[in-house]
Amino acid sequence: MSGHSKWATTKRKKAVIDGKRGKIFTKITREIIVAARTGGGDINSNSKLRLAVDKAKASNMPAENWQRAIKKGTGDLEGVNYESLSYEGYGPAGVAVVVEVLTDNKNRSASEIRSLFTKNNGNMGEPGSVAWMFKRKGLIVVPKAGLAEDQMLEWALDAGAEDMTAGEETFDVVCAVEDFENVKAGLEKKGVKAASAELTLIPANYIKLEGEDAARMLRLVDALEDNDDVQNVFANFDIPQDVMDAME
Repeated sequence: MSGHSKWATTKRKKAVIDGKRGKIFTKITREIIVAARTGGGDINSNSKLRLAVDKAKASNMPAENWQRAIKKGTGDLEGVNYESLSYEGYGPAGVAVVVEVLTDNKNRSASEIRSLFTKNNGNMGEPGSVAWMFKRKGLIVVPKAGLAEDQMLEWALDAGAEDMTAGEETFDVVCAVEDFENVKAGLEKKGVKAASAELTLIPANYIKLEGEDAARMLRLVDALEDNDDVQNVFANFDIPQDVMDAME
């Protein structure tokens, strides 16, 4: 599964550059509300809620914000009813794109997502058109500083991971969804501190982009991620590091 983290790596670099904290808080708040509504407000027994709260803490969201979001999800406070949907389509050079949204108006979301694809050299497809190219996996990203690759791989596999790849600055540990919590806990017991831990969609293969195709694809992703309803954007493309550096 080498190369699974290519777009994830690009996303992390973009997130640092973008720094859109207000939008990040809005998206995490929706995720917490939906997780609490569907699985209850107990972080210890609701793994999706625990993951969302961990994301809130990692983003330095004030505790009162995510605690209020939990109460909105459980009904202790009045809140909006969000619906979880996904849209599929193609970007420049035939890149497969899956967009996950949480929305209070699916007609608005569908119209806006379709428009964003069209305006950014892509087109929205039918349900199922590209989702088969991705698999849902757990992804735990660990900074390489102070860790030996062989030791990290041994710890990851012992904890139940399927694979680990070494990037320039991180080790990316991949596991089955059902093993995610155990792998995360196993690494924590070894004193490994993750930079991020999430359930994600990993593509079976990647399309290498350069030049204008790379710039257009990043503009499409930026436009989609800037939409308030969009929670996640997954796409099967790889931009070489030297191309990314030249674009920054």
